[in-house]
Parts: sequence; C-alpha cells; structure tokens
Amino acid sequence: MEPYPKAYLYKRIVQAKMLMDERFTEPIDGDLISGEAAFSHSHFIRLFKQVYGVVPRVYLSNLRIDHAKQLLEAGSAVADACLSAGFQSIPTFTRAFKRRTGHTPAVYRELSGVRDRHKQAEPLEHIPSCYASWLGWPQKGDPG
Repeated sequence: MEPYPKAYLYKRIVQAKMLMDERFTEPIDGDLISGEAAFSHSHFIRLFKQVYGVVPRVYLSNLRIDHAKQLLEAGSAVADACLSAGFQSIPTFTRAFKRRTGHTPAVYRELSGVRDRHKQAEPLEHIPSCYASWLGWPQKGDPG
C-alpha cells in the first residue's frame, strides 16, 4: 500500500502549478516550485511531467511566451514583452520564443500587425466558417 493516496500527491502537484500560474512573471527557480509541492526537485519533475506532459521549466516558459504573445499582439516593444513576461534577457527570450512559435518576437509582432490590419480591412474573412454557417451567412465560393 502507498504511503499517500494519489489524490493527495496530485493536489500537491496542482498547488505548485498554481504557484507558477500566479507568479510566472517573477523569477522562479525549481527549488521554490518543488518546495511548494513538498517534493525533492527530481521527484517533483517526474511527477509534474506525468501529470502535465512537460517538465516544469517548459511549462513555465510556455506561460511566459503566451503572455509575451499577447503583449506583442497589443503592440508592446519586444524588450517590454520580454521583461513583463518574466524573462531575464532578450537573447534567452528570443530563442525560447522562436523555438515555440517559429518566429522571432519582432517578426511575430509584425505578423500580428498584418493580421490586425487585415481584420480591419476584411472583418468577415475572420469569422469562423462554422459560426457563419450557423448564422446562415453565405460562405466563400457559395453562389450568389
């Protein structure tokens, strides 16, 4: 028999994840996160990956990049997005961002602006076809 029920262990993992969700813009190290769950660092990494499919470092980086994407789409400068998202340096941010999105932050920001201008010029093209169909609106290629 296990010393602790799985629900108790999962609760501790979730508690550490919630810490990352709440404080991802701050400097957070692995010891702080594993300490929140009251596990050794290596055991915490194994359990976290079992539950969430990625190691905590990658999860935290993904949170930061998603936040940076929102900032860049809103027009923030790359340096501001980098620091506001919790990255410590622009080169580290740029590498992680490009690895995740396929674009550098500057290119992503520019592409986002292109999308925004296109949305303003052609708003109907940005309505999902399933929604337009549900409303009975004609689709691209429909006669009439």
